[in-house]
Amino acid sequence: MSEPASTSEPRFGTLVIAGVGLIGGSIAAAARQRQLAERIVGIGRTESRLAGAVKAGLIDEGSTSVAAAADANFAVVCTPVDRICDDVRALAEVLSPDALITDAGSTKQIVCEDLADLCGADGPAFIGSHPLAGSQLQGFEHSDATLFQDRICVVTPTDATQPNNTRRVEQFWRDLGAVVVQRTPGEHDQVLARTSHLPHLVAAALAGSLQPADLELAASGFRDTTRIAAGDPGLWAPILTQNARSVQDALGELQGRLREFADSLQHDDPSALQKLLEEAKRQRDGLG
Repeated sequence: MSEPASTSEPRFGTLVIAGVGLIGGSIAAAARQRQLAERIVGIGRTESRLAGAVKAGLIDEGSTSVAAAADANFAVVCTPVDRICDDVRALAEVLSPDALITDAGSTKQIVCEDLADLCGADGPAFIGSHPLAGSQLQGFEHSDATLFQDRICVVTPTDATQPNNTRRVEQFWRDLGAVVVQRTPGEHDQVLARTSHLPHLVAAALAGSLQPADLELAASGFRDTTRIAAGDPGLWAPILTQNARSVQDALGELQGRLREFADSLQHDDPSALQKLLEEAKRQRDGLG
């Protein structure tokens, strides 16, 4: 279990969170609970939503201008993946040279390539991150200070990243309770294609194939299997697009496995079918 940060002295003077939704709000809640920052500033697009996050006690100040981030020591970009690069660059324009910027996006290769000039900078420097936590729920109203507790967070430094900056970003996530692992941006995207992006695509395809007449008999099994298809399409379309190659590779592997199931049924081979089901059960049971 990760150890929480010491409450004797905040690690940051000002912590900035760009995008105060479920993930950004949960980062704010966890940082508040663990007293990581003297001040938490939220950057967003909608004043009323930011005001709501202030009223909820998640952030101390909300602003639609990145200028409010000027005195921050650390910034986390929690916006949709197709906005991350622009938002990181906007923050880099106003932050001090010793500040660090990370993100919480589900794709890393394109982001780290587009921000390569900042990955090796003295500061403000960017290092990619992805906490493997969340839900189909949206908005800061669902923020949870324990969302990252004992959950994996992948940090993706590049060859140009300064080791001390990597350590600082990793410590930030540990302070929120996460278990940190390192991967290259490409490795991250290949694995997440199989473990996150493909499952969402499959759940969406399955949910979309349901006939209206089937609804009455769609019980818990169908609901559990398609739960993640309830995620925001506006967030998921850019994720699948940015990681299209790895998702296509994973989809090809799945199609091969589905053909094995189809063949066992076509050839009336219950032994082959059971073998496939037993292998799937072993894999699923291994998740714990």
